[in-house]
Amino acid sequence: MEDSSKRKSNKPDRNNRPEFPKRAVVTGGMPYGNKELHFGHVGGVFVFADVYARFLRDRIGKDNVIFVSGTDCYGSPIAEAYRKLRENGYEGTITDFVQKNHDAQEKTLKDYDISLDIFGASGLGRTAEIHEEVTDRLIRRLYELGHLEKISTAQFYDEKAGTFLNGRQVIGKCPVQGCTSEKAYADECDLGHQYMPINLIDPKSTLTGETPVMKNVDNWYFKLIDFNELLGKMTADMEKADNVRSVVSKTIREFLEPPVIYVMNNYMDVYKSVSDKMAEHEFIEEPKKTSFVLRFKTLHERDDACRILTDNHVRFREGKTLVPFRLTGNIEWGVKAPVLENEEPLTVWVWPESLWAPISFTEAYLESVGKPREDWKKYWCSRDAKVYQFIGQDNIYFYGIAEPAMWMALQSSDKSSLTAEPADGDLQMPVLVANHHILFLDKKASSSGSVKPPMAAELLDFYTAEQLRMHWLGLGLGMRSVSFRPKPLDPNADPNESDPVTKEGFLLSNVFNRVIRTCFYDVQSHFDGRMPLGRPDDATLAECEKAILEYERFMYRTEFHQVTYVLDSFIRRMSKYMARSKSEADKADDNELRRTFLINTFAMIKTAAVLLHPIAPSGTEMIRDYLNAGEELWDWNRIFDTPADLFPGETSHEIKFLQPRVDFFKRHPSQFTSAE
Repeated sequence: MEDSSKRKSNKPDRNNRPEFPKRAVVTGGMPYGNKELHFGHVGGVFVFADVYARFLRDRIGKDNVIFVSGTDCYGSPIAEAYRKLRENGYEGTITDFVQKNHDAQEKTLKDYDISLDIFGASGLGRTAEIHEEVTDRLIRRLYELGHLEKISTAQFYDEKAGTFLNGRQVIGKCPVQGCTSEKAYADECDLGHQYMPINLIDPKSTLTGETPVMKNVDNWYFKLIDFNELLGKMTADMEKADNVRSVVSKTIREFLEPPVIYVMNNYMDVYKSVSDKMAEHEFIEEPKKTSFVLRFKTLHERDDACRILTDNHVRFREGKTLVPFRLTGNIEWGVKAPVLENEEPLTVWVWPESLWAPISFTEAYLESVGKPREDWKKYWCSRDAKVYQFIGQDNIYFYGIAEPAMWMALQSSDKSSLTAEPADGDLQMPVLVANHHILFLDKKASSSGSVKPPMAAELLDFYTAEQLRMHWLGLGLGMRSVSFRPKPLDPNADPNESDPVTKEGFLLSNVFNRVIRTCFYDVQSHFDGRMPLGRPDDATLAECEKAILEYERFMYRTEFHQVTYVLDSFIRRMSKYMARSKSEADKADDNELRRTFLINTFAMIKTAAVLLHPIAPSGTEMIRDYLNAGEELWDWNRIFDTPADLFPGETSHEIKFLQPRVDFFKRHPSQFTSAE
């Protein structure tokens, strides 16, 4: 090990550590109730949320952290999937269908050691009852404060089938400029872009294949456009924060631009002939591009211009901008919406209610452990608390624009008093942790797309949960989209090359395992099963402190790939030190040398175990068990403690007997050769 004095210039400052909240909620997204979990659900969101929730429990106390998620039971994707099942002979109810998928999702999450305090369901059991109450409460409050408006819009109607079409029963092309979506539905594409249904390009009914007509329907909308300025201030704050990824603020800003239309250049003459019929706008010619831009002051003026262009058969695309956020619809399978005036009974569109579902789940969890449901405010409305929402980048529009705008709206009916920096007692702005796409064999995998992803449960036939957790954390999804290439499922894999998925896991099952086992066996062979205690040398203490402070800083910034790098470097340095020191002690057959290297190495094992605890919980809990240590081992108030500090008054500490070839971190049975 290097002399500690050589590392002082790079040593993190123990007095300049990041601050964490007193209480926290962690959310893990909500998978739709029409399917089991594919690998992207777990490897792109849930593992990251779980690691952070586990870390916060160790860092600020497990009683101060609530980790929630649940099945998104409602909406057109579920209704459409159920309709197709019924056509193929399925005899169960839609509730039966969702319940089956919910149960499968919950089992998969448990198999991956996802430590949710509650995995609820927006349409099942007690969580559904609470969710209906929360939905009614929030929508009524938004209405009372004057932040809702009733808008009559055209909805797709299939004349051949004689029915209005829900969102997923219409397929077309997204009208938003530059969108690469494979599928666009009634008013939202599969990349999350919002638009008015009338602007969907080439719509077709999934029921009959016919082109649907448009019929007017009334729905309630949230006045999202009113919050452009406040969202801009919020985004400016995000850009200054060191724990919010740039993809979040960049994506939000794209939607804060004025309403624009992109028109193909070959329609220039038609545009000129009708431009005087449009509201005042800015014409922007873009050299070397295939289109020109029309910029309007208001969304209404842009929509009028779109209708004029459509009537004149002009091809165009809309730019990203804020549009009224629809709250209600007429799909039968949905949470009942409150009747606010004299409208016919409606249901709530799935996206809005899924945004406040984590509040419902927080209330349900508190009730389940005997606490007042009203305590949800201590986690969501206190400036001492934080809500960390783990999402995919496609959902930034909803969690980073619609949700915070609604939270601001709930502050007051006085628009001049609304703020992006809520007072204590108001809903606080969440911290969004958005990952880029996790690809499968270099292609974007989607259960609704052409590249079908493997199911999360299927991967456990080839890897352990801890191997997959380590690998996904190390991919760097916070910076870019990355391909997942499991060798057993890669038809083009080179049989002579190692499996890229096992690299990070082998750090634990090979390197760290060897360190722990060697130290345990030496204690059993030379110290009668009692681990020697004492003060580690300065170099060891400096090495541990450096790893702790770097790890903590990267965890605060949710830079998980950097966390795995810190662990990799620390464990490999530990291994080299132990191998060299043990060799010297064995060569001299000197128990004092053994005592010294064991004191140092066990201090590093303790540090590594605490840092790994959120990532590899099963293996690290096994270390705690064999050390005969209590839960205080994980307490970050004692993070700099050595084993001697954990067991005061002892000169040695009895550890649990370790049988030969017992592994703390295991490989999957399929990874052993016949010789092993």
